Amino acid sequence: MAFSGSLWQNAALATPAQNAASPYGPLQAADANGLQLPAGFTSQVVARSGQTVPGTSYTWHSAPDGGACFADGTGWIYVSNSEMSGGTGGASALRFNSSGTVTSAYRILSGTERNCAGGATPWNTWLSCEEFDNGQVWETYPFGGTAVARPAMGRFSHEAAAADPVRRVIYLTEDKSDGCLYRFVPTTWGNLASGTLQVLRAGTATSGSFTWATVPDPDGSPTATRNQVSGAKRFNGGEGCHYADDTVWFTTKGDNRVWQLNLLNSTYELAYDDNLVTPGTAPLTGVDNVTGSSHGDLYVAEDGGNMEICMITPDDKISVFLRINGQSASEICGPAFNPAGDRLYFSSQRGTSGSSSGGITYCVSGPFRR
Repeated sequence: MAFSGSLWQNAALATPAQNAASPYGPLQAADANGLQLPAGFTSQVVARSGQTVPGTSYTWHSAPDGGACFADGTGWIYVSNSEMSGGTGGASALRFNSSGTVTSAYRILSGTERNCAGGATPWNTWLSCEEFDNGQVWETYPFGGTAVARPAMGRFSHEAAAADPVRRVIYLTEDKSDGCLYRFVPTTWGNLASGTLQVLRAGTATSGSFTWATVPDPDGSPTATRNQVSGAKRFNGGEGCHYADDTVWFTTKGDNRVWQLNLLNSTYELAYDDNLVTPGTAPLTGVDNVTGSSHGDLYVAEDGGNMEICMITPDDKISVFLRINGQSASEICGPAFNPAGDRLYFSSQRGTSGSSSGGITYCVSGPFRR
């Protein structure tokens, strides 16, 4: 879901986001699902790992991770990765009608490895990314079709992907402590079978200018893609990635940062750093998946931390939007808004059990800013 980056551009981030009261007000007591939400918001469980999705005959996958929503007539589809090893990963989909009721559930990718995050394309496919050293991007088809590997997009520890329809490229994060940020330039926009993989080059500072350089061997063997280009900028554990209005945001879990690429002037800076938050304690740690609302708010999920989804507003303020209680051995994954922007889907990957077989996928509804 794209949102208006003009708000962010007008804000002209001078410093990373700082603590502030939530525009939705304080969190209320935990509801029956263990979620603390602002007044006016409600939650529901839409699927549980290993259990039949209500209203269907489909068994929901284990370890639900990255996700996205696609408009489907008057309803929508929510896709979710399965971060399982041993060739048992993949991705599934939930189809909803206009009232938000599940009408069907089905598999869109099977037999893959550690499908962590990914990203939606403008042509309504889901890029499911494998998180291991020789991982690939798989293009999947939520509306029907056979998933296809896209090796031209590089073999590395893939995390997330974000499509930029203006520059006609796909941005890619890498989940390694010395990882890089990439972009894939397809030979033909809308066809990811061939193209050029490039890596971001910049200095060691937390802000400055950047350029792109071509990765000579996207196959990543024998030399890893991140080690092929001199001057490639290193990022500590790349995670979520989101594009809107000439801006890319991506997170790095190793140092609890949210980075911002300003594509119009080819500069980068910090949108958030937990070490630079004042006053008080930084609310966001274990930064992971990220999405955005039509209003211009970023929603960043925690892997660990206090099991929260925090929001960063266009005027550089950060606050807690929700908290999940009693699931400290889990992580929040796959935040994504439905097309109308009044429902937020996400998963707790290991739920209350702390096991990949205990994943829970939620929907929160309410008066989101739009």
